[in-house]
Amino acid sequence: MANICLVEDEQKVSAFICKGLEEHGYKLKVAKDGAAAKGLLQTADFDLLILDVMLPDINGIELCRQIRLNDTKTPILMLTALDQVQNKVSGLKAGADDYLVKPFHFVELLARIEALLRRQSVNAPEDHTLIFGDLKLDTWSSVAERAGNQITLTAKEFALLELFMRHPNKVLSREYIAEQVWKIDFDTGTNFIDVYVNYLRNKIEKGFKNKLIHTVIGMGYILKNDK
Repeated sequence: MANICLVEDEQKVSAFICKGLEEHGYKLKVAKDGAAAKGLLQTADFDLLILDVMLPDINGIELCRQIRLNDTKTPILMLTALDQVQNKVSGLKAGADDYLVKPFHFVELLARIEALLRRQSVNAPEDHTLIFGDLKLDTWSSVAERAGNQITLTAKEFALLELFMRHPNKVLSREYIAEQVWKIDFDTGTNFIDVYVNYLRNKIEKGFKNKLIHTVIGMGYILKNDK
């Protein structure tokens, strides 16, 4: 099910949305202001962003505009208590995909979310060849190569590398990796993520000067060129 980032400073509204969407199987991360939202968007990818216009540190329309400078694909649904046409137009011009006025019925919110996710799924290109520097991954044939040399990976190592290559230059937390590759909640008492990352490093970096997978202390791992 889709991962959603909710940017909402009103606790009652946030709790209402989270409770309803989680009951429908969605996973949510909540940010109470623009700064927190930017932090979340830097460390994980989301399938949808729900963004309130009235935030304590930045206008949601301006935040939407800033997000669109780096992210042109993720659907954005804006929430506002302001029903004027000009506010809706401003939000859409800033890059929002849809606009919902408070107060709203949950069923309408759910319908808007489902429509945006459905549209995103239909428009998404089928990208089966991933390339990062001299690293190449074919998800159809399950073949991994670096500098033209084929690399033998286990199924989990391949899935882990695919996750990194679909999110280059972005810090991936251990929790996010566990959810995406193993479909489980991360247990902080175990180090299996670190073990598998080391397995993968040994296979894709052996014999090469520049390292690709880097540890970000206290946060997770990032795929980037070390040049």
